[in-house]
Amino acid sequence: MSRVRGPRRPSRLERSALVAASATALSLTASGCVVVHGEREILPATTPAEAAKALQQFTAAYNKADKAYDSSLDADYVTGALGDIDAARLKAGHANSPAGNSAHTPLTFTDVRYTIPKKAGWPRWFVADAKADKGGTARWMLVFLRDGLSEPWQVSYLTLVAPGAVPQFKKDKDGWAEAVPVDSAELAVSPADLSQGYATYLKDGGTAFADGTYTSALRANRAKGASKPGLATQYIDEPLTRDDYAPLALRTADGGALVFFTTHHYMKQTAAAGASVPTPNKSVQALTKGEIKQSLTMEFVSNEVVLDPKRGSGAGPVSMVGKVQGLTAAQGE
Repeated sequence: MSRVRGPRRPSRLERSALVAASATALSLTASGCVVVHGEREILPATTPAEAAKALQQFTAAYNKADKAYDSSLDADYVTGALGDIDAARLKAGHANSPAGNSAHTPLTFTDVRYTIPKKAGWPRWFVADAKADKGGTARWMLVFLRDGLSEPWQVSYLTLVAPGAVPQFKKDKDGWAEAVPVDSAELAVSPADLSQGYATYLKDGGTAFADGTYTSALRANRAKGASKPGLATQYIDEPLTRDDYAPLALRTADGGALVFFTTHHYMKQTAAAGASVPTPNKSVQALTKGEIKQSLTMEFVSNEVVLDPKRGSGAGPVSMVGKVQGLTAAQGE
């Protein structure tokens, strides 16, 4: 099965290496303002006021980019999975509507809740979840990330979650949340293993993930559509964990964790001799290279959020509470 490589934003790891190694954070104490080493001290990722400012900056940039179908207008405010999905969406939109998005309506947020963990080292990150004027009743969960004090806050994950599915987070007496190490062995599945685990589950099944729309139902739908008269569909699922695609986890009040992670997917449709691949929609066509003769390979990036229970708690397997997936590239052959 051939593969195509979709748009990938350059990693910020290289350009922030010196910043991450030498950056300091300011801590206001009773004796005055002192400097501590941000890579060693356990500190809140940001302040509520700065978090609110980061959300405002992201929303303004996102709206400008959506209105103009121009990814350069919000490129400084997105990264990771969302960066790939957003850039491809805007690229397709511009190809089909060069004058801009005539259907644009500004994205607005209300009832915003910020969950800010304390941690040592970079990257720093926090979560904002809010109601939006889009997406129905779902709450939008956005993960803001940065690699150093001179870096802007960028959204790496954006998922939509049912209001009742947002868990209670463990917080200290000052209201700061707890970041769970990605290699933690305290959970049913280590956060570092979730991306590979989900890719393996989609291929082979198993008991690591609870039944649901994005697990058992998705596998059933794939099996049902794998072979139709004149058309075969194949899938490849891969983990994606490098740099800004790395998993991030917050401790929940019950001892488990809410974990955000990324996966990478391919779907190839191949027509039999004398048959043809169904004509894709205009957005897919805009992202397709080559001529669709007998096959079409589509590449997707997906960001997921799961509840990962505490190991031995009897709370069951990992449960998927949200997933946003976007086409990033396609190849016709």
